[in-house]
Amino acid sequence: MGLGGLPRSVTIFGVRVDDVTEDEAVARCEGFIGERRRMVVTPNPEIVMATRRDRALRHALARADLAIPDGGGLLLAARLWGRPLREQVRGTDLAYRLVARAAERGDRVFLLGAGPGVAEEAAARLTARYPGLAIAGTFAGRADEAHDAETRGAVAAAGRVDILLVAYGASKQEGWMARNLPALDVGVALGVGGVLDFMAGRVRRAPRVVRQARLEWLFRLLVQPWRWRRQLRAARFFPLAARRAPGRRRGADD
Repeated sequence: MGLGGLPRSVTIFGVRVDDVTEDEAVARCEGFIGERRRMVVTPNPEIVMATRRDRALRHALARADLAIPDGGGLLLAARLWGRPLREQVRGTDLAYRLVARAAERGDRVFLLGAGPGVAEEAAARLTARYPGLAIAGTFAGRADEAHDAETRGAVAAAGRVDILLVAYGASKQEGWMARNLPALDVGVALGVGGVLDFMAGRVRRAPRVVRQARLEWLFRLLVQPWRWRRQLRAARFFPLAARRAPGRRRGADD
């Protein structure tokens, strides 16, 4: 950890990645609940590569209060550059941990985004899995700015929201949070991509052994072949990171 208890961070192609463990990320998110209006993002190689053309995404990520090292490729790049990160912190695991802790602590969780009916199905399965979990509300809505008033209204109407899981996919969910959190009395918002599909049981998550081997990306590609274009973007990250490694030992700030 850095000075004042803040995590040390590494900048990878212009994107800040915080050097936190999963336990530290959970603790920081729980602290954010009392501070209110805090934003957590989950950078991975695909997202980092997207920021090279998407300035709005880069700016949204820069506004985050916590940026977990979600992708194993980021750990590899940081190691090559002499700025190793201690642990991969998957956004899916963090989301499940926060929901489990919410059931214990009495925090209220709102599920926003995903396809029609997904958030409702996820809520039903989560409350069955975690007795005592308080679901403040669910709403699919749309991530584009023209629908911000509608999505904000749905969240605000739920009353107290301590944890907001935003499932609009990379770039859209970060933009939504950056635009809308200042106007909402929410504890902590976490961009979760396809996690609500896992929670709803609509998409199977990679087995633990596959995740430990850092091959979750391959499993998801087999389950969801439409992701191949996104994986091509991520694949370009590795040779670029390797080319930038020599002479970058003092930092990774491109």
